[in-house]
Amino acid sequence: MLKKRIIPCLDIKNGRTVKGINFVDIQDAGDPLELAKRYVDEGADELVFLDITATLENRKTLTELVTRIASEINIPFTVGGGINTLEDAKKIIDSGADKISLNSAAILRPELITEIAREFGNQCVVLAVDTKFVNDEWKVFRSGGTVSTELKTVDWAKKGAELGAGEILLTSMNNDGTKNGFAIDISKAVSEAVTIPVIASGGAGTMEHFAEVFNRTNVTAALAASVFHFGQIPIPQLKKYLQTQNIPVRI
Repeated sequence: MLKKRIIPCLDIKNGRTVKGINFVDIQDAGDPLELAKRYVDEGADELVFLDITATLENRKTLTELVTRIASEINIPFTVGGGINTLEDAKKIIDSGADKISLNSAAILRPELITEIAREFGNQCVVLAVDTKFVNDEWKVFRSGGTVSTELKTVDWAKKGAELGAGEILLTSMNNDGTKNGFAIDISKAVSEAVTIPVIASGGAGTMEHFAEVFNRTNVTAALAASVFHFGQIPIPQLKKYLQTQNIPVRI
């Protein structure tokens, strides 16, 4: 059975790791380089780096910081934020990232998914889907969750997979930062609708929440930020707990 992955996320603003609730109320969470090194030591399976204001500020991702982090870690490293062209993706890969995360740029120009997949392989393309439950349906948002779209979440995930994305990073904006648990319904719907791996994101608050999303959906990974950054859930303890729940993880 495929082992489930535990993935910390570094949301970056002005070169610092930050964390918000429902995509707002942003607070400082520490030095990204120190956190990255700590997560490697703790046994994280992968690391995600999202430059959360790059698109809003209409600038490129912080490649210098990406290079510094990549040189210090030895686990798969996904980078997103401000990647709008194949050239942008090349710069990030050259900086040491293993995968590219696309969000707003893919919504505005879906063929970018295919272009990057052709150049670097599907496994290098992560489609980040920020979703919110509005008017009784899950819809896709872009630009750091500030702009609504007409895209339905499951449809967009399927389209992304068809275009060449090798993975979906699914973040529930309703659950983000609340520590009330992952959005089981949409995580289940998306992970059953596509054949590529799905990472659940948004809402982790307890070890039981991780077990729940793995037991009740087909997601292959769970991502969290603040509970890891502030030591509320140490990754080694989380993995031991998941083992006791008969959920396969890498120790």
